[in-house]
Amino acid sequence: MRLSKIALRRLRIGGAILAITLGALIFACGGGLGAAPGSVHVLTTNGTVGPVMDRYLGRGIDTAEDEDAAAVVIRLNTPGGLLSSTDDIDSRILNAEVPIVVYVWPTGAQAASAGTFITMASHVAAMAPSTVIGSATPVGGGGEDIEGDLGNKVTENAVAKIRAMADLRGRNADWAESAVRDGISAEQNEALELNVIDYIASDLDDLLAQIDGEEVELSSGAQVTLNTADAPVAFNNTNFIEDFLAIIADPNIAFLLLSLGSLAIFIEIINFGAIFPGVFGVIALLLGFFALSVLPFSWAGVALILFAFMLFGLELFVTSGGVLGIGGVFALVLGGLLLMSDNPPEFGADFEVSRWLVFSLAAVLGAMVLFVLANIIRIRKAPVAVGVETMIGKQAVVRTALDPSGYVFLEGEAWAADIEGGQDVESGEHVIITEVHGLRLKVKKEESEGEEEDGTAPTAG
Repeated sequence: MRLSKIALRRLRIGGAILAITLGALIFACGGGLGAAPGSVHVLTTNGTVGPVMDRYLGRGIDTAEDEDAAAVVIRLNTPGGLLSSTDDIDSRILNAEVPIVVYVWPTGAQAASAGTFITMASHVAAMAPSTVIGSATPVGGGGEDIEGDLGNKVTENAVAKIRAMADLRGRNADWAESAVRDGISAEQNEALELNVIDYIASDLDDLLAQIDGEEVELSSGAQVTLNTADAPVAFNNTNFIEDFLAIIADPNIAFLLLSLGSLAIFIEIINFGAIFPGVFGVIALLLGFFALSVLPFSWAGVALILFAFMLFGLELFVTSGGVLGIGGVFALVLGGLLLMSDNPPEFGADFEVSRWLVFSLAAVLGAMVLFVLANIIRIRKAPVAVGVETMIGKQAVVRTALDPSGYVFLEGEAWAADIEGGQDVESGEHVIITEVHGLRLKVKKEESEGEEEDGTAPTAG
């Protein structure tokens, strides 16, 4: 089917908007830091340990290795977080080919729970004044104790990991075990006295001056002497993508993006050429999958959400008595509930889609489908009551280009229509109804003023 000029122009505009959006996202990912070899790379974290922090620290360490940094300083301030993300960060630090210094900062900060594990994994550990470390007992996502055999397994596994890291770095493994089993904490002076950390530093300059000349051993077995006192400092902060992920990497937002994106794509399909629904839908779906890229999700949940909107769409074109629409509601509910079903136990309720959101969205969409279905039934019954003959000869306004099929408006209602004679009629032009076949009209182009009845324009003279 040949596209009209308007439809092609709309496709080009939509494609340009999408290309610009994707280009901006790719550009925002950025490349290396561009620091001089021998620089100290500084990474700053502040918040819950999770997939986004894992991504950021991994990128920062990769950059430092690629640019031959003298060391990486991770300024850490966290109340804790996910065990799975903590394990990934610990593993990256333990296997780093550049010295890693964890600095609990600023004044008043903490390296609680997951932060204790990250600190223990570092080659050098330091704290600022009035900071705290410890309270590393594993708990559920809502802060509750993990009971039974699962709780024992998680605790014993955490104890084994933190003792192994403390022994590797020559730190107090007994205190580390107590931090996990008994939830004990220590302020910076006590932590230094107990050999939990290596230094207390008032600021970054003080830290770099104190650790200068320290010898550390990398995972490869190489011995490296820190040269940090006079080294240039390069701050590698979170980029736009990581900041954006921190906002959208939420199960509820991912669910909404997938749902609204699917709905917008469906609207574009039944109203081709409207630009905005299609562009918004593609962008929303891309962002939804982007959010899921840092979340442990279930493909079954994603498939059910997409299938739900397929059923909603089919309900408008297939006579099912509401069966397809009801099936779409159930598929959407199941998809929302299953979307994060692959989460490990410690993720808890914070990494599940809100049941209120799932049921509310399903109810709203179900009501919309019922409303549309009721109108379709009314339209289908209308010709029986008044007869199709009353429509023939009436004038309709083209809503989407007829080339040769599209939609027209007649007395406030949208009808699918086909143009006679293979003509193309642009949006906004007027046509005359010649035949009615169920819910589909056959139309012809309205003759322009001055044209002859046989379709030829009058000649001069």
